[in-house]
Amino acid sequence: MSLSQDIKYKLSRLNVLEKIIVVNVAIFLLGLLLQLVQGTFQQSSLSWLELPSDFFTFIVEPWTIISYAFVHYDFLHILFNMLWLYVIGQLFLNLFSPKMALNIYFLGAICGGLLFVACYSLFPQVFSYGTRLVGASAAVRALLIFLCAYLPNKDIRFFMFNLKLWYVGVAIVAIDVLGLFGTNSGGNLAHIGGAALGYFYAIQLKKGTDIGKGFERFMDWIVSLFKGSKKGPLKTVHKNKSKVGGYTKSDFDQFNHQKKIDVILDKISKSGYDSLTAEEKEFLFRSGK
Repeated sequence: MSLSQDIKYKLSRLNVLEKIIVVNVAIFLLGLLLQLVQGTFQQSSLSWLELPSDFFTFIVEPWTIISYAFVHYDFLHILFNMLWLYVIGQLFLNLFSPKMALNIYFLGAICGGLLFVACYSLFPQVFSYGTRLVGASAAVRALLIFLCAYLPNKDIRFFMFNLKLWYVGVAIVAIDVLGLFGTNSGGNLAHIGGAALGYFYAIQLKKGTDIGKGFERFMDWIVSLFKGSKKGPLKTVHKNKSKVGGYTKSDFDQFNHQKKIDVILDKISKSGYDSLTAEEKEFLFRSGK
C-alpha cells in the first residue's frame, strides 16, 4: 500500500469529529506556513477566515461565520480545543448520530459568532472596536453543554471524584460569564452563544424536536450541489415479495433498532446512565460503533 493510499485509509477510519480535528490541524499548519512565507509571526496570516466584530464588514464576509471556528494561531489554543473535542466526541458518538454531532458543532459555531458580532456592534462603548474572532471553542462548548443538559445525572470521573455532568456544565458557563470582564471578552461571548445553543438543542430534543433538522437538510443540499447528477444505466425494477404494506423486513429491523435506542436514551435522561442494565449499555456501545 502506497503512502497516499495509507493516508486515505486512515482518514476513512476516522469519525466525523476526528475528521474535523484533522481539518483544524491542517489549517493551523497552513497558518504557520503562511507566517513563514510572509516572514512574520503575527497572528494575521489567515485574516480572510477570521470573523470580524463589525456587522457591515461581516455582511461582505459571510463565510467567516463558520470559517473562524477552524482558525487557531496559538499552539495551546488548538491543543486544548482539539483535546476537548476528542474526549467529548467519544462520549457523544456512542449515544447520538454523526449528523447530529455536526448539526450541534456548526450551529454552536454560528450562534457563538452571531452573539459576538451582535454584542460588538450594538455595544461599541463596552467592547473594543476592530476585534476579530477565531477558534473552535464555541462549537466545542455547544457539544459539551448539550451532553450536560441531556444527561445531567451521568457521572464522570474527575481525578478521585465522581461529578455529575450538570455540575461540569454550570462550572464551565460560570467561568465563561466571569471571562466577559477579562481580556478575552469576545471569545467568552462566543463560548456563551455556543453553550446556549447546546442547552436549547438538548431541551428541545428531550421534548421530541430535533431543531437541527432544517440545518441538516440545508447542508445536504449544499453537498449535493458539488456532487452533481450522475445518470446510471436503466434498471429493471422487480417487485420485492418480502415487502409488507410497502416496507421491507430491513425497514422494520431498522425502525425497531432506532426505537430501542430512543427508549434507552429516554431512560438515561430520566434516571442517569448508571440505571442501564449491562445489556443496554452493550447495545448502546455496539450502536455507537
